[in-house]
Amino acid sequence: MDNLIAFPSRNLIRVSLFMLVVVVMATAGYMEAGWNIQDSLYMVTLTVFTVGYGEVHPIDTPYLHALTMATMVFGCTGVIFFTGALVQFFTLSPLQQLLGVRRVQTEVDKLSDHVIICGFGRIGVALAKALKDGGSHFVVLEQNERRVTEARDAGFLCLQADATSEEALQDAGIDRARILATVLPNDAANVFITLSARNLNPSIEIIARGDAVSTERKLLHAGADKVVLPTHIGAERIAEIILFPETTRFVRDSEGTRELERSLRNLGLAIEVVVVPESGALTGLTIEDIETRARGAFFVVQLNPRDGDPITAPDKALRAEAGDGLVVVGRSGQTISAMFAVPRERIRAGRMTY
Repeated sequence: MDNLIAFPSRNLIRVSLFMLVVVVMATAGYMEAGWNIQDSLYMVTLTVFTVGYGEVHPIDTPYLHALTMATMVFGCTGVIFFTGALVQFFTLSPLQQLLGVRRVQTEVDKLSDHVIICGFGRIGVALAKALKDGGSHFVVLEQNERRVTEARDAGFLCLQADATSEEALQDAGIDRARILATVLPNDAANVFITLSARNLNPSIEIIARGDAVSTERKLLHAGADKVVLPTHIGAERIAEIILFPETTRFVRDSEGTRELERSLRNLGLAIEVVVVPESGALTGLTIEDIETRARGAFFVVQLNPRDGDPITAPDKALRAEAGDGLVVVGRSGQTISAMFAVPRERIRAGRMTY
Protein backbone atom coordinates (compact mmCIF):
# COMPACT_ATOMS: atom_id res chain seq x y z
CA MET A 1 0.00 0.00 0.00
CA ASP A 2 2.81 2.40 0.86
CA ASN A 3 4.44 1.74 -2.51
CA LEU A 4 1.19 2.54 -4.33
CA ILE A 5 0.99 5.88 -2.57
CA ALA A 6 4.69 6.66 -2.87
CA PHE A 7 4.91 6.32 -6.68
CA PRO A 8 1.88 7.93 -8.39
CA SER A 9 3.68 8.20 -11.73
CA ARG A 10 4.50 4.50 -11.65
CA ASN A 11 0.84 3.68 -10.91
CA LEU A 12 -0.30 5.82 -13.85
CA ILE A 13 2.10 4.07 -16.22
CA ARG A 14 1.01 0.61 -15.10
CA VAL A 15 -2.72 1.39 -15.45
CA SER A 16 -2.12 2.99 -18.86
CA LEU A 17 -0.34 -0.16 -20.05
CA PHE A 18 -3.22 -2.28 -18.75
CA MET A 19 -5.74 -0.13 -20.65
CA LEU A 20 -3.65 -0.34 -23.81
CA VAL A 21 -3.59 -4.14 -23.61
CA VAL A 22 -7.39 -4.28 -23.09
CA VAL A 23 -8.09 -1.96 -26.04
CA VAL A 24 -5.69 -3.76 -28.38
CA MET A 25 -6.98 -7.25 -27.50
CA ALA A 26 -10.66 -6.22 -27.67
CA THR A 27 -10.13 -4.48 -31.03
CA ALA A 28 -8.36 -7.56 -32.36
CA GLY A 29 -11.29 -9.68 -31.08
CA TYR A 30 -13.87 -7.67 -33.04
CA MET A 31 -11.70 -7.75 -36.13
CA GLU A 32 -11.56 -11.54 -35.75
CA ALA A 33 -15.37 -11.50 -36.04
CA GLY A 34 -15.10 -9.80 -39.43
CA TRP A 35 -15.35 -6.12 -38.42
CA ASN A 36 -12.99 -3.55 -39.92
CA ILE A 37 -10.47 -1.77 -37.68
CA GLN A 38 -12.39 1.51 -37.52
CA ASP A 39 -15.64 -0.12 -36.41
CA SER A 40 -13.78 -2.38 -33.99
CA LEU A 41 -11.91 0.49 -32.33
CA TYR A 42 -15.08 2.61 -32.18
CA MET A 43 -17.02 -0.22 -30.54
CA VAL A 44 -14.26 -0.77 -27.97
CA THR A 45 -14.16 2.95 -27.14
CA LEU A 46 -17.95 3.09 -26.66
CA THR A 47 -17.87 0.02 -24.42
CA VAL A 48 -14.84 0.96 -22.33
CA PHE A 49 -16.07 4.48 -21.58
CA THR A 50 -19.71 3.29 -21.16
CA VAL A 51 -21.08 5.92 -23.56
CA GLY A 52 -23.80 3.62 -24.91
CA TYR A 53 -24.52 5.20 -28.30
CA GLY A 54 -25.49 1.77 -29.65
CA GLU A 55 -23.69 -1.07 -31.41
CA VAL A 56 -21.97 -0.50 -34.73
CA HIS A 57 -22.98 -4.01 -35.81
CA PRO A 58 -25.42 -6.40 -34.17
CA ILE A 59 -24.05 -8.35 -31.21
CA ASP A 60 -25.81 -11.54 -32.16
CA THR A 61 -23.37 -14.39 -31.57
CA PRO A 62 -22.11 -16.04 -28.37
CA TYR A 63 -18.58 -15.01 -29.31
CA LEU A 64 -19.54 -11.31 -29.63
CA HIS A 65 -21.57 -11.51 -26.40
CA ALA A 66 -18.57 -12.91 -24.48
CA LEU A 67 -16.13 -10.45 -26.07
CA THR A 68 -18.35 -7.44 -25.33
CA MET A 69 -18.91 -8.48 -21.69
CA ALA A 70 -15.19 -9.05 -21.18
CA THR A 71 -14.46 -5.62 -22.68
CA MET A 72 -17.02 -4.06 -20.34
CA VAL A 73 -15.56 -5.73 -17.24
CA PHE A 74 -11.87 -5.15 -17.93
CA GLY A 75 -12.33 -1.84 -19.75
CA CYS A 76 -14.57 -0.19 -17.18
CA THR A 77 -12.39 -1.47 -14.34
CA GLY A 78 -9.31 -0.10 -16.11
CA VAL A 79 -10.95 3.30 -16.64
CA ILE A 80 -11.81 3.50 -12.92
CA PHE A 81 -8.21 2.75 -11.93
CA PHE A 82 -6.87 5.05 -14.66
CA THR A 83 -9.00 7.93 -13.39
CA GLY A 84 -7.82 7.29 -9.83
CA ALA A 85 -4.17 7.13 -10.89
CA LEU A 86 -4.55 10.34 -12.88
CA VAL A 87 -6.06 12.19 -9.92
CA GLN A 88 -3.35 10.76 -7.65
CA PHE A 89 -0.62 11.88 -10.04
CA PHE A 90 -1.83 15.49 -10.18
CA THR A 91 -2.62 15.85 -6.48
CA LEU A 92 -0.39 13.51 -4.48
CA SER A 93 2.96 14.50 -6.02
CA PRO A 94 2.64 18.22 -5.21
CA LEU A 95 1.26 17.30 -1.78
CA GLN A 96 4.21 15.02 -1.08
CA GLN A 97 6.59 17.72 -2.27
CA LEU A 98 4.94 20.30 -0.03
CA LEU A 99 5.01 17.97 2.97
CA GLY A 100 8.64 17.06 2.20
CA VAL A 101 9.68 20.72 2.12
CA ARG A 102 7.88 21.38 5.37
CA ARG A 103 9.49 18.34 7.00
CA VAL A 104 12.96 19.49 5.95
CA GLN A 105 12.25 23.03 7.14
CA THR A 106 11.05 21.66 10.48
CA GLU A 107 14.30 19.72 10.86
CA VAL A 108 16.36 22.78 9.94
CA ASP A 109 14.46 24.90 12.47
CA LYS A 110 15.67 22.52 15.19
CA LEU A 111 19.35 23.09 14.33
CA SER A 112 21.68 25.43 16.15
CA ASP A 113 25.45 25.88 16.05
CA HIS A 114 25.32 24.12 12.67
CA VAL A 115 27.04 24.52 9.29
CA ILE A 116 25.38 25.94 6.17
CA ILE A 117 26.73 24.65 2.84
CA CYS A 118 25.86 26.83 -0.14
CA GLY A 119 26.05 24.69 -3.27
CA PHE A 120 25.96 20.93 -3.84
CA GLY A 121 28.42 20.60 -6.70
CA ARG A 122 31.59 18.52 -6.57
CA ILE A 123 33.05 20.39 -3.62
CA GLY A 124 29.70 20.63 -1.86
CA VAL A 125 29.16 16.88 -2.15
CA ALA A 126 32.62 16.07 -0.77
CA LEU A 127 32.19 18.60 2.04
CA ALA A 128 28.77 17.24 3.02
CA LYS A 129 30.09 13.67 3.13
CA ALA A 130 33.08 14.70 5.24
CA LEU A 131 30.88 16.62 7.69
CA LYS A 132 28.47 13.71 7.94
CA ASP A 133 31.35 11.33 8.66
CA GLY A 134 32.56 13.76 11.29
CA GLY A 135 29.15 13.89 12.97
CA SER A 136 28.61 17.60 12.29
CA HIS A 137 25.11 19.01 11.82
CA PHE A 138 24.62 20.90 8.57
CA VAL A 139 22.08 22.02 5.99
CA VAL A 140 22.64 22.36 2.24
CA LEU A 141 21.25 25.19 0.12
CA GLU A 142 20.96 24.18 -3.54
CA GLN A 143 18.83 25.60 -6.36
CA ASN A 144 19.09 22.76 -8.88
CA GLU A 145 16.23 20.27 -8.45
CA ARG A 146 18.26 17.24 -9.51
CA ARG A 147 21.03 18.02 -7.04
CA VAL A 148 18.49 18.63 -4.30
CA THR A 149 17.08 15.16 -4.93
CA GLU A 150 20.59 13.68 -4.83
CA ALA A 151 21.32 15.43 -1.54
CA ARG A 152 18.12 14.22 0.07
CA ASP A 153 18.62 10.69 -1.26
CA ALA A 154 22.04 10.75 0.43
CA GLY A 155 20.33 11.57 3.72
CA PHE A 156 21.38 15.23 3.89
CA LEU A 157 19.14 18.08 5.00
CA CYS A 158 18.72 20.16 1.86
CA LEU A 159 16.60 23.20 1.07
CA GLN A 160 15.88 23.98 -2.57
CA ALA A 161 16.61 27.69 -2.70
CA ASP A 162 18.89 30.31 -4.20
CA ALA A 163 21.67 30.78 -1.66
CA THR A 164 22.20 34.38 -2.81
CA SER A 165 18.78 35.19 -1.36
CA GLU A 166 18.75 36.51 2.20
CA GLU A 167 15.43 34.75 2.74
CA ALA A 168 17.05 31.41 1.85
CA LEU A 169 19.90 32.06 4.30
CA GLN A 170 17.36 32.89 7.00
CA ASP A 171 15.44 29.68 6.24
CA ALA A 172 18.72 27.80 6.71
CA GLY A 173 19.02 29.32 10.20
CA ILE A 174 21.94 31.64 9.59
CA ASP A 175 21.21 33.50 12.82
CA ARG A 176 21.85 30.25 14.74
CA ALA A 177 24.60 28.79 12.52
CA ARG A 178 28.24 28.52 13.50
CA ILE A 179 29.85 28.37 10.06
CA LEU A 180 28.78 29.14 6.50
CA ALA A 181 30.70 27.54 3.63
CA THR A 182 29.88 28.96 0.21
CA VAL A 183 31.32 26.65 -2.43
CA LEU A 184 29.49 27.64 -5.60
CA PRO A 185 31.54 27.60 -8.84
CA ASN A 186 30.54 31.25 -9.41
CA ASP A 187 32.90 33.74 -7.73
CA ALA A 188 30.42 36.62 -7.94
CA ALA A 189 27.73 34.53 -6.25
CA ASN A 190 30.16 33.56 -3.48
CA VAL A 191 31.04 37.20 -2.88
CA PHE A 192 27.35 38.16 -2.75
CA ILE A 193 26.54 35.31 -0.36
CA THR A 194 29.46 36.32 1.85
CA LEU A 195 28.20 39.91 2.01
CA SER A 196 24.65 38.80 2.83
CA ALA A 197 25.75 36.27 5.44
CA ARG A 198 28.04 38.75 7.19
CA ASN A 199 25.21 41.28 7.28
CA LEU A 200 22.72 38.75 8.68
CA ASN A 201 25.09 37.28 11.26
CA PRO A 202 28.20 39.37 12.07
CA SER A 203 29.64 36.64 14.31
CA ILE A 204 29.36 33.67 11.93
CA GLU A 205 32.55 32.16 10.51
CA ILE A 206 32.52 32.28 6.70
CA ILE A 207 34.63 29.99 4.53
CA ALA A 208 34.41 30.88 0.85
CA ARG A 209 35.53 29.20 -2.34
CA GLY A 210 37.19 31.21 -5.09
CA ASP A 211 38.23 30.12 -8.55
CA ALA A 212 40.31 33.16 -9.57
CA VAL A 213 43.20 34.18 -7.32
CA SER A 214 42.06 37.80 -7.60
CA THR A 215 38.75 36.83 -5.99
CA GLU A 216 40.43 36.04 -2.68
CA ARG A 217 40.88 39.71 -1.82
CA LYS A 218 37.26 40.49 -2.72
CA LEU A 219 35.96 37.65 -0.57
CA LEU A 220 38.04 38.75 2.40
CA HIS A 221 36.84 42.33 2.04
CA ALA A 222 33.26 41.04 1.75
CA GLY A 223 33.64 39.41 5.15
CA ALA A 224 35.02 35.90 4.58
CA ASP A 225 37.22 34.59 7.38
CA LYS A 226 38.97 32.06 5.16
CA VAL A 227 39.22 31.59 1.41
CA VAL A 228 39.95 28.33 -0.37
CA LEU A 229 41.16 28.31 -3.99
CA PRO A 230 40.65 24.71 -5.23
CA THR A 231 42.28 25.26 -8.63
CA HIS A 232 45.27 27.00 -7.06
CA ILE A 233 45.63 24.27 -4.43
CA GLY A 234 45.47 21.57 -7.12
CA ALA A 235 48.18 23.27 -9.16
CA GLU A 236 50.37 23.65 -6.08
CA ARG A 237 49.91 19.97 -5.27
CA ILE A 238 51.05 18.94 -8.77
CA ALA A 239 54.04 21.30 -8.54
CA GLU A 240 54.99 19.74 -5.21
CA ILE A 241 55.01 16.25 -6.74
CA ILE A 242 57.12 17.37 -9.70
CA LEU A 243 59.62 19.58 -7.88
CA PHE A 244 60.00 17.80 -4.54
CA PRO A 245 58.88 14.17 -4.98
CA GLU A 246 60.72 12.84 -1.92
CA THR A 247 59.42 15.54 0.40
CA THR A 248 55.91 15.14 -1.00
CA ARG A 249 55.96 11.41 -0.36
CA PHE A 250 57.06 12.08 3.20
CA VAL A 251 54.56 14.88 3.84
CA ARG A 252 51.55 13.36 2.06
CA ASP A 253 51.96 9.61 1.88
CA SER A 254 53.44 8.32 5.13
CA GLU A 255 51.03 6.99 7.74
CA GLY A 256 52.82 8.89 10.51
CA THR A 257 52.46 12.19 8.70
CA ARG A 258 48.80 11.52 7.92
CA GLU A 259 48.24 10.99 11.63
CA LEU A 260 50.11 14.23 12.28
CA GLU A 261 47.90 16.02 9.75
CA ARG A 262 44.77 14.75 11.50
CA SER A 263 46.12 16.00 14.83
CA LEU A 264 46.99 19.37 13.30
CA ARG A 265 43.52 19.69 11.78
CA ASN A 266 42.01 19.18 15.22
CA LEU A 267 44.08 22.19 16.32
CA GLY A 268 43.05 24.25 13.30
CA LEU A 269 46.44 23.80 11.60
CA ALA A 270 47.68 22.28 8.35
CA ILE A 271 51.02 21.19 6.89
CA GLU A 272 51.91 22.41 3.40
CA VAL A 273 54.76 22.46 0.88
CA VAL A 274 55.31 25.91 -0.69
CA VAL A 275 57.54 26.67 -3.67
CA VAL A 276 59.29 30.04 -3.30
CA PRO A 277 58.54 32.12 -6.45
CA GLU A 278 61.08 34.00 -8.56
CA SER A 279 59.95 37.40 -7.30
CA GLY A 280 57.74 37.67 -4.30
CA ALA A 281 57.25 39.40 -1.00
CA LEU A 282 59.22 36.81 0.97
CA THR A 283 61.76 35.62 -1.62
CA GLY A 284 65.37 36.00 -0.47
CA LEU A 285 64.50 36.61 3.18
CA THR A 286 65.76 34.54 6.08
CA ILE A 287 63.52 32.00 7.76
CA GLU A 288 63.32 34.29 10.78
CA ASP A 289 62.25 37.29 8.66
CA ILE A 290 59.66 35.20 6.81
CA GLU A 291 58.06 33.99 10.03
CA THR A 292 58.17 37.52 11.47
CA ARG A 293 56.42 38.98 8.44
CA ALA A 294 53.84 36.15 8.52
CA ARG A 295 52.88 37.33 12.02
CA GLY A 296 51.99 33.86 13.25
CA ALA A 297 50.15 32.72 10.11
CA PHE A 298 52.70 29.90 9.69
CA PHE A 299 56.19 28.71 10.62
CA VAL A 300 58.82 26.80 8.62
CA VAL A 301 59.74 23.25 9.66
CA GLN A 302 61.86 22.22 6.65
CA LEU A 303 63.83 23.88 3.85
CA ASN A 304 64.38 22.09 0.55
CA PRO A 305 67.08 24.00 -1.38
CA ARG A 306 66.65 23.88 -5.13
CA ASP A 307 70.10 22.29 -5.39
CA GLY A 308 70.73 20.38 -2.22
CA ASP A 309 69.40 18.03 0.43
CA PRO A 310 66.37 18.84 2.60
CA ILE A 311 67.16 20.64 5.87
CA THR A 312 64.91 19.72 8.76
CA ALA A 313 64.44 22.35 11.49
CA PRO A 314 66.42 24.89 9.43
CA ASP A 315 68.51 27.57 11.06
CA LYS A 316 66.62 30.86 11.31
CA ALA A 317 69.46 32.62 9.46
CA LEU A 318 69.06 30.51 6.28
CA ARG A 319 67.54 32.29 3.30
CA ALA A 320 64.69 31.01 1.13
CA GLU A 321 65.72 31.58 -2.46
CA ALA A 322 63.61 31.29 -5.61
CA GLY A 323 62.92 27.67 -6.46
CA ASP A 324 63.42 26.41 -2.90
CA GLY A 325 60.68 24.44 -1.21
CA LEU A 326 59.44 25.17 2.29
CA VAL A 327 57.51 22.74 4.45
CA VAL A 328 55.37 24.96 6.65
CA VAL A 329 52.76 24.50 9.34
CA GLY A 330 50.08 27.17 9.36
CA ARG A 331 46.49 27.91 10.16
CA SER A 332 44.04 25.71 8.31
CA GLY A 333 42.40 27.54 5.42
CA GLN A 334 45.25 30.00 4.84
CA THR A 335 46.48 30.36 1.25
CA ILE A 336 50.11 30.44 2.34
CA SER A 337 51.66 30.39 -1.13
CA ALA A 338 49.74 33.58 -1.99
CA MET A 339 51.64 35.34 0.81
CA PHE A 340 54.88 34.57 -1.02
CA ALA A 341 53.55 35.79 -4.37
CA VAL A 342 52.04 39.16 -3.43
CA PRO A 343 54.08 42.40 -3.53
CA ARG A 344 56.12 43.09 -0.41
CA GLU A 345 53.81 45.87 0.78
CA ARG A 346 50.75 43.61 0.67
CA ILE A 347 51.47 40.60 2.84
CA ARG A 348 48.29 39.14 4.29
CA ALA A 349 48.09 37.04 7.45
CA GLY A 350 44.60 35.80 8.20
CA ARG A 351 42.14 38.66 7.62
CA MET A 352 44.86 41.28 8.12
CA THR A 353 47.02 42.83 5.42
CA TYR A 354 50.53 44.10 6.17
